[in-house]
Amino acid sequence: TLRGALRQGVPQNIFPGGNKPMIDLSRKQKRTFTVFIFALLIAMLVAPSALASTPKGAPEPVRFATFNASLNRFNEGDLAAELSSPGSAQPDVIAEIIQRTRPDVLLINEFDYDDGNVALVGFHENYLKVPHGDAAPIEYPYRFAAPSNTGIPSGRDLDKNGSVGGPNDAFGFGFFPGQYGMAVYSMFPINYDEIRTFQLFLWKDMPGAVLPINPDTGESWYDEGDLEVFRLSSKSHWDIPIQIDGKTVHFLASHPTPPVFDGPEDRNGTRNFDEIRFWADYVIPSRSGYIYDDEGNYGGITPGDAFVIAGDQNSDPLDGDSIPGAIQQLLEHPLVNTRVTPSSDGAVEQAVLQDAANDTHLSDPAFDTADFNDSAPGNLRADYVLPRKQLRILDAGVFWPLQDDPLFPLVGTWPFPSSDHRLVWVDVTIPSY
Repeated sequence: TLRGALRQGVPQNIFPGGNKPMIDLSRKQKRTFTVFIFALLIAMLVAPSALASTPKGAPEPVRFATFNASLNRFNEGDLAAELSSPGSAQPDVIAEIIQRTRPDVLLINEFDYDDGNVALVGFHENYLKVPHGDAAPIEYPYRFAAPSNTGIPSGRDLDKNGSVGGPNDAFGFGFFPGQYGMAVYSMFPINYDEIRTFQLFLWKDMPGAVLPINPDTGESWYDEGDLEVFRLSSKSHWDIPIQIDGKTVHFLASHPTPPVFDGPEDRNGTRNFDEIRFWADYVIPSRSGYIYDDEGNYGGITPGDAFVIAGDQNSDPLDGDSIPGAIQQLLEHPLVNTRVTPSSDGAVEQAVLQDAANDTHLSDPAFDTADFNDSAPGNLRADYVLPRKQLRILDAGVFWPLQDDPLFPLVGTWPFPSSDHRLVWVDVTIPSY
């Protein structure tokens, strides 16, 4: 105790190996050391906030998360029907992962959209609110889903194979409208009247867009007719204002297309780059003037607005197939807080066990969020939760347990019981400005 320390002068038990100091101090050195300890103890008493991770009276941390949960199905309506009743194996595992990490605000990628939001409600009522093992139920009073560009016919031959139709000619790859969509669950109120969606924003309207070039002709891969209808978002971009303790945090959700499954023109890689760039421009007023939402309103957030960017960005900083510098548009953004990088021991273990492509990677395997070892890229960092710098990061992680952890079966190895991606979370405090 402080009283005992003051009475004893130098607290002997601070030395390893018992009560005897490791160094034989002179009387003067002991006196100096006593003064130092006294000052340190007083400082701890007077200013505990300097040593505590969460100062007394500070705002409670809020956990934001993203999870590409692979809740996509092959036929329209299949997911809605499956989630309308409890007990389906994969949604059960997905729900348990969410229950064990307990995000306050959660984006789910690859969640099929249906017009009645049957899947959105069904997953909440029949899976999240149902306990799994010793994991407690979790409830989200506020939920949001909206249409996705996936599977919506463009009427154009976008892949240039000589015919029009099919998933490659849709505005976003998909076999039916809404496949691979998105969903948001929140414990905090969503300001539904102020939600902005950018599903219809045209790629050509982004200044300096990195449009693909046909390597055989040196001309644009997309002709003028294509560009008059081609939408930037492969799914959509959403700005969802969430009210947290009287303050608004813009939850910026998206899922850029994978930078693969194309040809030397790299039409998916270039689109991925600009889909990521969209948020980089949106959060800076001087760069966002060209952006318009689906209601025809222009511009991005206002100066000083708090935000968290979340989603499967399909881009690793150093590895994989995305255009170099794609995700750096966010990671090196002047407004984005990257002081803490979500990580896991499980990702490191799997990189070693799986070997192969992982051995050539430059990124730290601890930061991986997706298990792609069954294909050429190896495991990558693809999923991100990136708060504004004013939001202090207290903790962060990736749900990827070690193999000897009792929870490892929730993620497993191929074929995965849940998803090839892992849930990523970041705890932040919201400033009271």
